[in-house]
Amino acid sequence: MNDLTDYDTIVLAGGAARRLGGADKPSLSVGGRPLLDRVLATCPDAAITVVVGPRRPATRAVVHALEDPPGGGPLAALDAGLRHTTAPTVLVLSADLPFLTAATVRSLLEAATRTGAAATPGGGAAPHEGSAPHDGHAPHNGGVAAAEGRAPRDGRALHDGAMLQDASGRDQPLVAAYRAEPLRRELARVRAEHGTLAGLPLRALMAGLLLERLPDATTTASFDCDTWEDISAARARIREHGNVLDEWITAVKAELGIELDVDTTALLDLARDAAHGVARPAAPLTTFLIGYAAGQQGRDVQELTDRAAALANRWAAEGAADTDAAGAETKPAE
Repeated sequence: MNDLTDYDTIVLAGGAARRLGGADKPSLSVGGRPLLDRVLATCPDAAITVVVGPRRPATRAVVHALEDPPGGGPLAALDAGLRHTTAPTVLVLSADLPFLTAATVRSLLEAATRTGAAATPGGGAAPHEGSAPHDGHAPHNGGVAAAEGRAPRDGRALHDGAMLQDASGRDQPLVAAYRAEPLRRELARVRAEHGTLAGLPLRALMAGLLLERLPDATTTASFDCDTWEDISAARARIREHGNVLDEWITAVKAELGIELDVDTTALLDLARDAAHGVARPAAPLTTFLIGYAAGQQGRDVQELTDRAAALANRWAAEGAADTDAAGAETKPAE
């Protein structure tokens, strides 16, 4: 067990989704998969995963929790989820992040657990004037309140976690990894100050935490779906030429419940060779047979792909040789 695997995850999957007409946002499909399942796929090695919100199906085992009162907002939901966690680090995610990746999650965990990472109070750009945060997103405040009076220990900066910051400079506290102890401490402080967590914004909590900020320069990992326009944009991006095959393969693997590294280029080359050298229907049949052989025999997909490609090339070479021979036999004598 290490810092990158000793963590729990809390996914906030409640909220009224008013800008979506009250639709169940975590269940909406992007790329053929519910938004909630896309988020859960980014943190498969969490020791405990808590989904806070109405109970709904999920692709893997999760703990279900409900904020008190129901619909009580992000702080109440975070508190409800935190009660089910035991790990020293807690990954906190909203359930509407279609482009979050496991790599981004690893970066957040690495930053949150680095003992020598420098958390820079006030670093990063402030939000544009008049801009409002998305569902629970906090404007950048730099954690100045937490920084006052806190000195580095043993020459290392004190920090309480790490969160993404989008291209506009806005903090994304629901795409973040926190140390559990300071998170519990600050939730207790806010409850003591206000008598409740219900209805309070996330910035009431963020003011007491010193966090490292990881830039999301293209606002991809932190892209969230608050409106139908956002849903449409996410679905369109999934189908872009540079993304569609990877997204499709990921969706198929999730649907079939398998985890397998796929060399897309090699398989497409094989399909091309089979289609051109044998017959067009041979392409899907050949790739199916490779998958079947890999599953039945526990064989390496790359090895099987190479063997089938060599067979297709031999098949095509024989056909070309026969064609050349037939042409030579029918050529009239000069």
